[in-house]
Amino acid sequence: MTAHSAIGAPPLVAHGGRLDAARRLFPDAPQPWIDLSTGVNPRAYPLPPLDDEVFTRLPDDDAFAALDGAARKAYGAPAGADVVPGGGAQAFIQMLPRVFPAKRVAILGFTYAEHAACWAAMGAQVEMVETIDALANADVGVIVAPNNPDGRVVGPQDILSAATQMSQRGLLIVDESFMDFTPEASVAGFAQNESLVVLRSFGKAYGLPGLRLGFALCSRARGAKLRAALGPWAVSGPALAIGARALADQAWRIGAARACAGHAARLDALLTQAGFHIMGGTTLFRLAANPQAPRWFAHLAARGILTRGFADRPDWLRFGLPPNEAAWARLAAALESVDGD
Repeated sequence: MTAHSAIGAPPLVAHGGRLDAARRLFPDAPQPWIDLSTGVNPRAYPLPPLDDEVFTRLPDDDAFAALDGAARKAYGAPAGADVVPGGGAQAFIQMLPRVFPAKRVAILGFTYAEHAACWAAMGAQVEMVETIDALANADVGVIVAPNNPDGRVVGPQDILSAATQMSQRGLLIVDESFMDFTPEASVAGFAQNESLVVLRSFGKAYGLPGLRLGFALCSRARGAKLRAALGPWAVSGPALAIGARALADQAWRIGAARACAGHAARLDALLTQAGFHIMGGTTLFRLAANPQAPRWFAHLAARGILTRGFADRPDWLRFGLPPNEAAWARLAAALESVDGD
């Protein structure tokens, strides 16, 4: 096991954010670690003061209704759609194969590996495809837009056309976990379509992944099945309160989108100067290629900077946004040369 491939969550799918493993692998790295291995906004939404009751009482209908209203407005969900809250987009990725089982699943790749892993775990035949048209041959199609890790954008009309093609036999899942800062590309406004399920993540754009909050936007009939599978109180009281407040704060979201776009451009310039080729990404992370990517991974980690490598694409590294000027300075210094040059 190399340093480049070691940072991953067992048993099948590697993820970013594994600072615990990084500390064990690089015990002499300077502190504090700078975690650039995730696509999470490093400048989180400011946590509001919370009443004790959100911790001491079970969540009530009014709390769920407040979150529903804020999420509907933030995501542009139509009145005919259900907005089902749960413990993060990942919870729905794992649940969908159980609630809507399928024999053949086509996924527009290369993309977030949990989709394939979860469908395969339920016995589906999973195929990675390169074109949207190829999705129509499956019972379930999956599109991640913007894509993780390269930021590939699929136009809303192309997605809706694919949903129409699949309406006779199956379901199209659109994972919009990184869509918050580019809402013009979302298909959430068509989520009442029976052949469409749109997933949204709260934690990434708002910088609060530990809250574990996400949504499935879909038809009322599909939503009823998801809610039955989730059971009561699928979201904690603190997540309901913070989510409702943050999703209703349009001014913060607009400002955060603008700030992240500027930081992403700054990161591109820094990586390009270091000899990386920018492959794409979103305003929350950048994907860069370099033939010495494994050496760069280890070099940066030894300096307390964790990035995201890909075993299937060994020349790729994904970089999140540094959280502050001190982190920018450390990254710039570490990128001046790779060990051995």
